[in-house]
Amino acid sequence: MPAPIFAGLDRSVFDDHNPSPYADGAKKGIDEALVRRISKDKGEPKWMLKNRLESLKIFQEKPMPLWGADLSKLDLDNIIYYAQTGAKETDDWKEVPEDIRKVYDRLGIPEAERKMLAGVGAQYESEMVYHKLKEQWENLGVIFLDMDVAVQKHPELVQKYFMKCVPATDHKFSALHGAVWSGGTFLYVPKNVKISEPLQAYFRMNAKNMGQFEHTLIIVEEGADAHYIEGCSAPKYGSQGLHAGLVEIFVKDGAKCRYSSVENWSRDTYNLNTKRAIVGRDARMEWIGGNMGSGVTMLYPCSMLTGEGAHCDHMALAFANKGQWQDTGAKVLHLAPHTSSTVVSKSVSKNGGCCVYRGLLKIAPHAHDCTASVECDALLLDEASRTDTIPDIQVRNNDVTIAHEATVGKLSEEDVFYLMSRGITEEGAKAMIVSGFIEPIVRLLPLEYAVEMNRLIEMEMEGSVG
Repeated sequence: MPAPIFAGLDRSVFDDHNPSPYADGAKKGIDEALVRRISKDKGEPKWMLKNRLESLKIFQEKPMPLWGADLSKLDLDNIIYYAQTGAKETDDWKEVPEDIRKVYDRLGIPEAERKMLAGVGAQYESEMVYHKLKEQWENLGVIFLDMDVAVQKHPELVQKYFMKCVPATDHKFSALHGAVWSGGTFLYVPKNVKISEPLQAYFRMNAKNMGQFEHTLIIVEEGADAHYIEGCSAPKYGSQGLHAGLVEIFVKDGAKCRYSSVENWSRDTYNLNTKRAIVGRDARMEWIGGNMGSGVTMLYPCSMLTGEGAHCDHMALAFANKGQWQDTGAKVLHLAPHTSSTVVSKSVSKNGGCCVYRGLLKIAPHAHDCTASVECDALLLDEASRTDTIPDIQVRNNDVTIAHEATVGKLSEEDVFYLMSRGITEEGAKAMIVSGFIEPIVRLLPLEYAVEMNRLIEMEMEGSVG
């Protein structure tokens, strides 16, 4: 196996931060003046400003969610919603400011691009600083741009799809996103174009009390195929940060899309992300995700199976350590006949951490001959930790096949003893068992990201004895 680019990964890779003079004195909180400033700075068309102002009004009227994770300590008035670093976007890595470039060099982004990626984007705070697509895919009509640039270059295409999958009225944080979104990725794959290499974007929050609100919009036309990867991280400050990104994916008839993400925000961060896909006839949507770092996560990727024969797979991993509440799951809506879905969720809780699987499976009255399977496996590493499974299954016709399974287990003393009898330390034995437990999810990630996920798990497992 080749030497992985994340082989030397350690905690400082994520927790180190650059000086952030651009954030000194930056406005905290949100109002109409800030929303208008964001739109003006980006030179947006009138329809986008209108969308932002309507979203702001909805945000101000919507209550905080009272279900799920406890958000009572989240101070929305103490968040910086928009900060310009002064760096200009470029497709030449050498032109990225050196201090920012060093952060991404340490994370392995440029090397990953050279080795395995069809295109890559890098966002720093509220702005994209780097974006590039290989020429061979440009020649086939693939569009891979920063969302801000896409609004300028392809306004009619963006307007057709922007926040049509996840409207601002969905919940308070989708409305907040609609008002202050900045940066993100626009990916358009033409009919029958099959991109053989993944495309990636990496989102980095650097300054204290920052919020990041990137918008990801992916359109995969009929018969096309794409794999998109997102990575996220932020340093630890001891004060709140907020991530409320939004992902919209349109998978047209006969197309396939895989969306992979490794989210490793710091313990300071509230990760309140929204992800949804509309899946057409005989199309396939795959969600592969790992949630590790944030203090509070609420994330439930959704597949709307609107076309006959549509299929989706949701494969997710959550790890909760001390002080973490990982509230994650999946939503699948069978809205057409002969559709099928698979959900596999695995979680690990340690040192009093809490993992919650919260899922919705809905089968419409006319969606006959549907098949759905939900499997939730939880591993508790000590008596102080917690796990919950909260499924919501709504079936409106009898011509369906549904399976739901949930298991909770602890580390087997016999397995630990067996490994220790082979010369492995107790801590190492426990880490190996956990790695085996999560392997079905991790192996679906590209090599470099699988390595990153395994190293993150190893770091979380340090000191697990006692």
